[in-house]
Amino acid sequence: MTDRIRAFIKVTTRKKRLLLLAALAGICSHASAQTPYLATWEGKAQGTYYIVKCLATDTLGLQQGIDSIFQVIDQSLSLYKPGTLINQFNAGRKVKMDAHLKAVVTKALFTSRITGGAFDITVKPLMDVWGFGVIKPAVQQVPPADSIRKVLEKVGYKYLRMKGNWLIKKKPGVEIDCNGIAQGYTSDVIANFLAQRGISNYLVDVGGELCAKGHNQHNKVWSVGIERPAPGDTTFYAPEQAIVHLSDQAITTSGNYRRFFDQGGKRFAHTMDPATGQALQSNIISVTVIAKDGITADAFDNPLILMGVEKGMAFLQQHPELQLEAYFIYKSADGSIDEKYTPGFAPFLQ
Repeated sequence: MTDRIRAFIKVTTRKKRLLLLAALAGICSHASAQTPYLATWEGKAQGTYYIVKCLATDTLGLQQGIDSIFQVIDQSLSLYKPGTLINQFNAGRKVKMDAHLKAVVTKALFTSRITGGAFDITVKPLMDVWGFGVIKPAVQQVPPADSIRKVLEKVGYKYLRMKGNWLIKKKPGVEIDCNGIAQGYTSDVIANFLAQRGISNYLVDVGGELCAKGHNQHNKVWSVGIERPAPGDTTFYAPEQAIVHLSDQAITTSGNYRRFFDQGGKRFAHTMDPATGQALQSNIISVTVIAKDGITADAFDNPLILMGVEKGMAFLQQHPELQLEAYFIYKSADGSIDEKYTPGFAPFLQ
């Protein structure tokens, strides 16, 4: 064998080895690309935070899609941005709804009817007069009784009418505030966006209103925390976490321990009673609701606060078709902080 032939064989063999290594590297790279990994996005939107976690093999465009969802929903439901559909309605007599406003109003009116008006998106004038609205007063205080009576004339879900894609007010001065349901709805929209991208394991959190699907990176169902009092705590200023395990459910919490003001030895929370026009004064600290989707959970946590523990538990027993589970944190008669939950909530708790 000549030296030239030997050299040719060596070079050819080396090339084959290199090609084989390259092919193996390509296979390994392809396999790695197909292995789902945990991706996380965090930011601010709708006046609060959001966190989106998912297991995915391809996250290209997901951040852009999430940002786009917030922008589109804000143009529909935001009270803080001029020209939105909700602000157009509040300033006029009617508005042509997009899919987002229509979905939220439809759920709101259903919730109003089944709760006997305990949930009512026409409370915006009440939120404003009590200082919990878009414009914050320099000094927040209890409004005069005649101001509340005047505002109550514009409050009532029965003053709203849906005709096709049109939302119409039956009485001048009626205004709506969808903040009590919008974040749960937004969580659903983002969850559906991820599902459409073929992602089946995710956790979406918009301001504490969460949707969970599948499992996390450890192949376990998602775990979320609920603020509850530490043992012996009588103030709720030092909450600990109650851990809830979720998969294929949504969970939301409405509480009265953050947005409130004190006057005359009394605490007035941001939860409004549409029937009396009064800001809530009760022993309820918070209500957490588990439901099939975020918009449902978010819609019912506020009315359950208004109902209180006993009436709220009775309501849930009377309406099993809603498939709701609830967890109440409240002050007992002796001033200690206690908790109570539906039997169906217990399996979710660690």
